[in-house]
Amino acid sequence: MKLKLHVWRQKDRQSTGRMVAYDAPNVNPEMSFLEMLDVVNEELTGKGEDPIAFDHDCREGICGSCSMVINGTPHGPSKGTTVCQLHMRHFTDGQDVHIEPWRAKAFPVLQDLVVDRSAFDRIIQAGGFISVNSGSAQDANNLPVAKGDADQSMDAAACIGCGACVAACKNSAAMLFAAAKISHLGLLPQGQPERRRRAINMVKQMDLEGFGNCSNQYECEAVCPKEISVGFIARMNRDYLSSSIFSKETGSASKSED
Repeated sequence: MKLKLHVWRQKDRQSTGRMVAYDAPNVNPEMSFLEMLDVVNEELTGKGEDPIAFDHDCREGICGSCSMVINGTPHGPSKGTTVCQLHMRHFTDGQDVHIEPWRAKAFPVLQDLVVDRSAFDRIIQAGGFISVNSGSAQDANNLPVAKGDADQSMDAAACIGCGACVAACKNSAAMLFAAAKISHLGLLPQGQPERRRRAINMVKQMDLEGFGNCSNQYECEAVCPKEISVGFIARMNRDYLSSSIFSKETGSASKSED
């Protein structure tokens, strides 16, 4: 396969970026998208040019670091996959492929396709810890969890924090990410003591980071590589609203649920 790549190149955070065209004449359809970029970078390095900077780590669809917009879609055209899981057989010979970083105020571009996603880390940190005794793990039967709650919690916990939801949203909202992180603990007994405080603090931090608001158009769910449901956003909103009302009535967020 032969492809024409149009890649966003930006030297650093302060520099002005631009799209640069590259030929990729020797693309194997069985390559992953990142392997294709590796081959392009080898050719660039051989010619004495700077390679294209992009984030990657596990290359197994687990870490979420391979964040880039491909032909206008976060993570590319294949539903329910990250870029490292996207194979070149999903493209056609001679196709033009446009590759850009996430576009969001809260995700500043560091270099080329690499963005600073530490805003997500700060949102998680704002959620704090759960109150559990240290030492040996309790017997599982000591804390019974309903099957439906366990399943929903696992679905929420599948979030890998890649940021595709932010990149897809016209408002650069991070509500699907925050909702998943709030809900996966809020559904379990271990997460109840700090449930109210967690919802308030994480939503507050999300707003401080400069993410926009949800407009319920479901772009986030459509591009999420783990196909997390927007239903968690509704759950987060309920938790946040009830916690805010409780805090105003009592003067502080409770450490336990009623």
